[in-house]
Amino acid sequence: MAKKETTPAKAPKAKAPKKPKEGAYGAEQITVLEGLDPVRKRPGMYIGSTGPQGLHHLIWEVMDNSFDEAMAGHGNEIVLRLLPDNMVSVEDNGRGIPVAPHPQHKVSALELVLTKLHAGGKFGGGGYKVSGGLHGVGVSVVNALSTYLKAEVRRDGKLWEQEYAIGIPQGKVKEVRSAKGTGTKITFQPDASIFETVEFNFKTILDHLRQQAYLTKGIKLIMSDERDPSNSSVYAFYFEGGVASYVRHINHGKEEKHKNVFYVHKHDEATNVEVEVAVQYTQEYHESVHCFANNITNPEGGMHLSGFRSALTRELNNYARAKNILKEKDQNLTGDDVREGLTAIISVKIEEPQFEGQTKAKLGNPEARTAVESVFGESFRIYLEEHPQDGEAIISKCLLAAQARSAARAARETVLRKGALDGLTLPGKLADCSSKDPSISELYLVEGDSAGGSAKQGRSRETQAILPLRGKILNVERARLDKMLANNEIKNLVIALGTNIGEGFNIEGLRYAKVVIMTDADVDGAHIRTLLLTLFYRYFPDLVHNGNIYIAQPPLYRVNIGKNFRYAYTEEEKQVMIEELIGDIGKRGKGEKGEKVRKGEESEDTEEAPAEGESETEQMEYSGVKVNIQRYKGLGEMNPDQLWDTTMNPETRVMKQVTVEDAAHADEVFDILMGAEVAPRKRFIQTHAKTVKNLDV
Repeated sequence: MAKKETTPAKAPKAKAPKKPKEGAYGAEQITVLEGLDPVRKRPGMYIGSTGPQGLHHLIWEVMDNSFDEAMAGHGNEIVLRLLPDNMVSVEDNGRGIPVAPHPQHKVSALELVLTKLHAGGKFGGGGYKVSGGLHGVGVSVVNALSTYLKAEVRRDGKLWEQEYAIGIPQGKVKEVRSAKGTGTKITFQPDASIFETVEFNFKTILDHLRQQAYLTKGIKLIMSDERDPSNSSVYAFYFEGGVASYVRHINHGKEEKHKNVFYVHKHDEATNVEVEVAVQYTQEYHESVHCFANNITNPEGGMHLSGFRSALTRELNNYARAKNILKEKDQNLTGDDVREGLTAIISVKIEEPQFEGQTKAKLGNPEARTAVESVFGESFRIYLEEHPQDGEAIISKCLLAAQARSAARAARETVLRKGALDGLTLPGKLADCSSKDPSISELYLVEGDSAGGSAKQGRSRETQAILPLRGKILNVERARLDKMLANNEIKNLVIALGTNIGEGFNIEGLRYAKVVIMTDADVDGAHIRTLLLTLFYRYFPDLVHNGNIYIAQPPLYRVNIGKNFRYAYTEEEKQVMIEELIGDIGKRGKGEKGEKVRKGEESEDTEEAPAEGESETEQMEYSGVKVNIQRYKGLGEMNPDQLWDTTMNPETRVMKQVTVEDAAHADEVFDILMGAEVAPRKRFIQTHAKTVKNLDV
């Protein structure tokens, strides 16, 4: 029997809640975000960032589900399409997401997967043996960060679909028509109010698909760019060789130390981990090792990398001793020795991967180390015995690296004395800052003594240090550490940084939070900048990955109208500045370009800016107004005040932070641009010559 609702004759008057005091912290300050609200409130927690990297992470999350189906043996084709209006669709021929009502939540399983965090078939129940998206937030995060998403499922002989707006269902899952086969198609449009840009990069996606095709042999991947109907393109990838084909791709154009690529693909019964490893040595001085767990790239490595390194060092030492190449008991090849010139791909498939963070940068499963060390160690030992020529070539490469390491240690002990690393004997050219707090200190690497002089006078002495570099430093892509430390410019830089170098590197000793490359805006400046970036990428990679390296952006032009002036950093910005200055003095117009006026010519309404050094100064006439335009060819042409205002003042400067989003691609580019082979560099220059901006000839 239902209760009868009654109202008291005199209901007590409810007291208005007290307004919390400013700065108070009580129960009322606790906020609970429901559904997908946490994703929109803190997107960086789920996709890493809201920049281009986070934008493309949306595609990887959707594709991970398709790859999980393929790895489970339920699909062999994935199609990705870039569509107009920044839309993307990913379609597979897997089993299709279930659409039947969930027994507990009473809504379609499809809607549950798309609207609930930590919902999926990867937490038990036999849905997947191996999976990359173990956190269960993938496609629901994509849904939350998209203005529009459409899910289409072919299953049970029918086509089902459901549409969403900002993660909110626009209706129930509905049956559209009958359909053959099975599979899932997700089409989404990223939310422009969340991301810095919603423009997808074709090459970034293409490189990722190629990588995934290598890691999932026997799977066909198709990508089409349909954003411009008049210029669409289609690419397809299919590899039977697995990660061995990937190693050959990375080493294309490099001088190989041995022709055969070592390859093993085996399931380790003891740990229930599937291991796939490929190895080849080249004549390079640097290693190129890439790790994956369940097809997810692990840029910071993890347990599988530790197991690989341990087995590699052990087996090469054992082989060298067995062949009587290493005779003394205390003589051993170190990890650095055996990794010089190494190209390797380590891929594991594991049931319960323990990733660090949603971006899965590092694998933490101890069983992965055991499996890789066992499977790779045993197979590599057999390979060395069955391929004695390859074994001898590898050992000879390692011995040369060991000799260079000994020479480098001697050079380092001579150059980098303890007192120098403690800051007692800093380079004479270094104008250090007075602050001893690395978190607020900056080191400017300046091209030439002239620019160095201006920078020293214009800087903030408390936080900014200046190190002038004479000429172009050594190309470290073609040199070992011992030869590098004989170069005075590199030696001074290493001492100034305070981190040491090579096996003695310690990031805790870094004396400056920001290391800023400040070179002229010309071809020579770009070359010096590239040489410095090569040095940092090869020998100080932690500084690059930690975001300590920056590139200063000096202006190209100083635009004057009367006593008003502005700085322009690009050709396009120069025109905008001219129009803004004309507008400021009340003479608005499009600014049609007139005749060039002879340098030095003055008029009654125009005060010519003083020219420093040998900078180019010219007068142009725009809409009847004479404009002085000063073109800076080098930093030394600016006086200290100008250099401070435009390039060094934290309030007004423009700086680019150096990051490495794709280590394999970065390694390939550095090898092409700075390596010993001329042909690949020539092809690169011919391909990209027409896209170069601000090239001074």
